Amino acid sequence: MIQQRPPRSDPEGVLTVVPCLDEADHIAPLLRHLLADPANSRIVVADGGSTDGTRAIVREMARLHGRITLLDNPQRIQSAGINRAVARFGGEARWLARIDAHARYPDAYVSRLVATAQAEAVEAVVVRLDSRGDTGFARAVAAAQNSRLGTGGAAHRTGAAAGLVEHGHHALMRIDAFTAAGGYCETMPCNEDAELDLRLLARGGRIWFAPDLTVRYFPRRTAGALLRQYWRYGKGRATTIRRHRRRLRLRQALPLAIAPACLLALAAPLEPLLALPALAWAGLCQAWGLTLAAKARRADVALSGSAAMIMHLGWSAGYWKQEIVARASGGRSVPAPALPFAAS
Repeated sequence: MIQQRPPRSDPEGVLTVVPCLDEADHIAPLLRHLLADPANSRIVVADGGSTDGTRAIVREMARLHGRITLLDNPQRIQSAGINRAVARFGGEARWLARIDAHARYPDAYVSRLVATAQAEAVEAVVVRLDSRGDTGFARAVAAAQNSRLGTGGAAHRTGAAAGLVEHGHHALMRIDAFTAAGGYCETMPCNEDAELDLRLLARGGRIWFAPDLTVRYFPRRTAGALLRQYWRYGKGRATTIRRHRRRLRLRQALPLAIAPACLLALAAPLEPLLALPALAWAGLCQAWGLTLAAKARRADVALSGSAAMIMHLGWSAGYWKQEIVARASGGRSVPAPALPFAAS
């Protein structure tokens, strides 16, 4: 059941969407933070069926604050939740802000996003992600994700200069540009943002990278969760590459060698030399992790090398799994685009 408050139609306002699932520990402070910024005309929490108390928290805050709405997201994935919110409330505002529940944002974040978009006359603004961990392993993951070893130098991770880009962490988009491009593809639980950016660029849209609006992201706390996350990332990237007939960049192509190298290493009892590629990769990662730990003067950061290995392996294995199945099926296994808005 959708909890609503009377709409606040604002032709220059922002529809702020928070897709979430089981975020009881984070949702209340996040909503209070968003309420402090008047740019957020309507704040929609698109909930994928939380069972940890998240929904009760949002309902109570919606009762007290007319700008908050709880929206059911039966498909559970973020792309579907955002699409559903835009279909329901997109006519009330000009801008769409995407907010992740498991993150921390600068003051007046959405107001500053809108000001940036207006100043640069662009259709979308993307921002930098800065990972911050609160436990030993999470700190190691954060160090890996903030380094070139973990991300290959992606602009939205390493903090490149402001300017026009092809992709970044989604923050703000004009609603008319979002719907004209078709919205997020709902057959893609991961990489849906990069896939949408390709469609937006193909229509002549411009994407501005604003590194000063850095979002604090809280990474996975366990090795298993991290591996599953990057497995999904790899599968999503493979789908995007195949669907749009693009080529991987060098920083994306290099990790593809990891899963094959690990498979070769399994045959090392028969031929020891087959383990060399995997050993060289492991040695590089561990040395990098130790270097990061020395710079940070934190012993737990030494695990960043192991975290990077998990990220590389998960991404590589997920990509190859999706690509091999797609080739074996003649492309039939690639999820067909599911766009909720008719691209114009």
